[in-house]
Amino acid sequence: MTLTAEGLRVTRAGRLLLELPRLSVAPGEVLAVLGANGAGKSTLLRCLSGELRPDAGEVRLLGRPLGQWPAREMARHRAVMPQASALAFPLRAAEVVALGRIPWGGGTAGLEAALATAGAAHLARRWYGTLSGGEAQRVQLARVLAQLHGTPPGQSALVLDEPTASLDLMQQHRILEAAAARAAAGAAVVMVLHDLHLAARHATHVLLLRAGRPLACGPVREMLDAGLLSATYGVPLRRVPDAVGAAVLFVSG
Repeated sequence: MTLTAEGLRVTRAGRLLLELPRLSVAPGEVLAVLGANGAGKSTLLRCLSGELRPDAGEVRLLGRPLGQWPAREMARHRAVMPQASALAFPLRAAEVVALGRIPWGGGTAGLEAALATAGAAHLARRWYGTLSGGEAQRVQLARVLAQLHGTPPGQSALVLDEPTASLDLMQQHRILEAAAARAAAGAAVVMVLHDLHLAARHATHVLLLRAGRPLACGPVREMLDAGLLSATYGVPLRRVPDAVGAAVLFVSG
């Protein structure tokens, strides 16, 4: 397994944020983490990425506890795309993407390919601070792809926290297709999503969180069940047939 977690527990001011007995993400898997606001999704991603040390439990990358990884070495195997990234310095988009090469000592290896894959090549000379939210998201995707360039996909993990925020429909699919392509090459991908239809189309597995605890986890076809999702979000949902048969549609009520 590329990413594993055992016995995770995170509390703040006496409030449980996350309690996860076990999780594993294998090479080639795209795990979508779904749940209502405050369900513990971002807390889980912070633990998996090493940004947050849990009160109990352990996360392993490639079988090695995160605490035993030198920061530079881990950054060559695990890349994180946060919900939003603010910069205090004036940089062009291409320079932001180049930040992903710092764990490798700098250079331009993989930058053009990363920009192209993220659909951000035309933004390369733009000042990052002038980009729209969606454009900035594409540049950040290019950055994490550049960061992992040089590592065999099967030895890498890509962690994405709400990667489709601020994106139009075409760009939502483009970013998730890029993540799925990385998984198809052997990487493990974990991403927080709010759109059930995007999860149905791009994920291989789903983790449903409710109030900091896992409700269910498994293959996407089994998890996108109206009963499970209704319990996850606290609203009645029903699955409706699609005339083409290629989409998964849910409506409330």
